[in-house]
Amino acid sequence: MLFLGAAYLLVLRPFRQPHPPVHLAPGSLAIQGAKLYPSPDAAPLEGATLLVRDGRIAALGPDVPVPDGARLLPCHGCVVTAGYWNAHVHFTEDKWSFADWKPAATLDAQLQDMLTSRGFTTVVDVGSDLRVTLSLRRRIEGGELLGPAIYTSGSGLYPPNGIPYYLREQLPFFLLWLMPQPSTPQQAARVVEENIERGADVLKLFTGAYVARGRVLPMPEAIATAAVAVAHAHHQLAFSHPSDLAGTLVAMQAGVDVLAHAPDSPQGIDRALLDTMVQQHMAMVPTLKMFATTVTTKAAYLQPIYEEVRTFHGLGGQLLFGTDVGYMTDYRTEEEFSALAACGLNAMDVLRMLTTAPAARFGVSQEKGTLAVGRLADLVVLDADPSQDVTNFARVRATVRLGRVVYLRPE
Repeated sequence: MLFLGAAYLLVLRPFRQPHPPVHLAPGSLAIQGAKLYPSPDAAPLEGATLLVRDGRIAALGPDVPVPDGARLLPCHGCVVTAGYWNAHVHFTEDKWSFADWKPAATLDAQLQDMLTSRGFTTVVDVGSDLRVTLSLRRRIEGGELLGPAIYTSGSGLYPPNGIPYYLREQLPFFLLWLMPQPSTPQQAARVVEENIERGADVLKLFTGAYVARGRVLPMPEAIATAAVAVAHAHHQLAFSHPSDLAGTLVAMQAGVDVLAHAPDSPQGIDRALLDTMVQQHMAMVPTLKMFATTVTTKAAYLQPIYEEVRTFHGLGGQLLFGTDVGYMTDYRTEEEFSALAACGLNAMDVLRMLTTAPAARFGVSQEKGTLAVGRLADLVVLDADPSQDVTNFARVRATVRLGRVVYLRPE
């Protein structure tokens, strides 16, 4: 009986209430004397006030009265944008284990270090244990934790005998045993259905898996296609880890929506292929800092990846911001912003990656991604203007989600 009780608490209990209701923060909050960037495509508002009431933006502009009792966020020449999205994160570090049971103060500090102090109000987890991500999501939305909105894929799907070597080297055998490697389209469809039933919001495929250094194993196209078909039937986005040309082609043929990385084996990823991706309305998450941090900083390796991003962007391809934190343990964002600038993106291009592009891709543009009356009060307060230096996007003074201050840097 004790064994059954322990099994329930550790294995089944975290799956309860996979999609908790969202609660807007009551009361009023104001930011005065700010430079507001309503969207990447709108002129900034100088010396403006932004007023939040009951979790939504109530007013913004130069002459907005602030009601008595409203909380004032400190702003000395500050800049305000919509809350950032990080479209590639993981909660796979040991410190997230048993998230249903860890003290709130411990998890708050971890969420702050990894996400909210970086301005992220919405994140997309593209490969973690659902027991962890669902527990975090439930506790965040219930008000126990100060954290971002979480979309999660649960475990990714791998090619048959295709778990990447770097995961095999790090993870214990029992976790590797649980990672799905469907060998038929029917098995793939069943795995995706089970993930969705348990609470997954997106699909993650390894259409190209590094099974050894320098060797990529592509996922069979029929398996990828079956998995994507199930995700799309449930109105969910499909993400892919492509790695190389073969993995990219499988993703394209299967109907994947988002490449979770720029392919880092770039042979054959030419302008014509990238243009076809654009015509298919695929998006890309570059994760440039991750390559430099976990592989090499040699220009011979990085510059072809930068050229892919530069070309894709120049062709009108949709780029989403993502860092692969959780796999990468350096959470700082300055280097990602610098790398994107090296690919030819300006500050408004980067703001689009952080805000309106992911909101549009996820179909929530009427709620998130811009500063406008009636939108959810997901905000970032910055110390300096990113139009002067894109790394200023990392100078986060405060992060607000649903009208609630989830991070405030100590003065």
